[in-house]
Amino acid sequence: MKPVILLSKCLDSARCRWDGEIIEDKFIEKLKPRVTFVTVCPELKIGLGVPRDKIRIVSRKGCHRLMQLNTGKDLTEKMNKFTAAYMASIKRADGFILKDRSPSCGIKNVKVYSSLRSRVPVKKFSGFFGKAVLENFPGTPVETDARLKNPAIQRRFIERVFARALKKPA
Repeated sequence: MKPVILLSKCLDSARCRWDGEIIEDKFIEKLKPRVTFVTVCPELKIGLGVPRDKIRIVSRKGCHRLMQLNTGKDLTEKMNKFTAAYMASIKRADGFILKDRSPSCGIKNVKVYSSLRSRVPVKKFSGFFGKAVLENFPGTPVETDARLKNPAIQRRFIERVFARALKKPA
């Protein structure tokens, strides 16, 4: 049985990024015959279109809020509701490849701002969906597209994904 990897949909050459651009990733293309990818775009799932206004994480009174930059719309509750339901629906995941620095999918290096208009981030954190993946799937290989540009990280990720898949009953 092929390993199952949950993949940020924008990394699968889908036109779902905020700017409508396509990301082509050679490593993911090489993996396609060897694994089963399950794709998800949390931003599309909460009703945002393509193209769409940028979103960012804003720290308010110690809480992170997912905000739409131009409209000021708070998307936090929608994203939290979707993310909780999606995490509960995952039947099998031998690994995750998520979009680096994304306010929804990033697992670290996501800029957090003090306000919508601030130009300088106050810290870096995880995106809403990425944080939930890390919390709900401890021990499961999780990487970003940026980190997987490194051949040593690629090799270690694949070894861990296939080892995990072999331990599971068919």
